[in-house]
Amino acid sequence: MSEYKIPRHLSAKTRRFAAKIIKDFDLEAHHFEILCRTAEAMDRADSARDMVAKDGLTVSDRYGTPKAHPAVGIERDARVAVLRGLRELGLDLPGADAPRAPRTRDYGARA
Repeated sequence: MSEYKIPRHLSAKTRRFAAKIIKDFDLEAHHFEILCRTAEAMDRADSARDMVAKDGLTVSDRYGTPKAHPAVGIERDARVAVLRGLRELGLDLPGADAPRAPRTRDYGARA
């Protein structure tokens, strides 16, 4: 059983994502905090995307002039936060310049 508790306010989809990361990697406390904030940003991006899908890319201001839906910026900013969080965790594609990923639970078990 993991010592880390995934926040209950996250969506089921995001909770599953976080649970898989916790299962597959040995996270330290600061990694877990980054994972939680990244998961929150994932939910925020999804919520903003849903708003844009419902309302459209533009809204009219009080003069009737179309302008970008505020959720477009929220979605963009949340997506950037997700990508930065994943990069900080080292969960993106491994490479020479990528930060070291947390060790998997089976690290050292290979002979």
